[in-house]
Amino acid sequence: MKHDAMLIVRSGLIRRIDAIAAQQGRISLIKLCEEVDIIRHDAHAHGLLPLERLASMLASALALGGLGPLILSYLDLMRDAVSCEDASPETSTAYLAALSLRMGY
Repeated sequence: MKHDAMLIVRSGLIRRIDAIAAQQGRISLIKLCEEVDIIRHDAHAHGLLPLERLASMLASALALGGLGPLILSYLDLMRDAVSCEDASPETSTAYLAALSLRMGY
């Protein structure tokens, strides 16, 4: 039963991420920030640390002025993190490193 509940949570998170991606360029910054915060909150509530950290990083980047098309790189990694069964700090670090490589830092 617990496994089924997590599948529902993960499906909802994927839908939210996909909805943001589908609205790329047409979603207001305020709405985008709200959606990312909901994802971050849900990820925290369900122990999905890699997703929570990626959403936090995206929220911070948006607060600094947005990212334009680079948002899609965040969303791609967030989508992957939803499916990841390993919620360890090391996995979060790996996702953040992958993000850093994509961004060219």
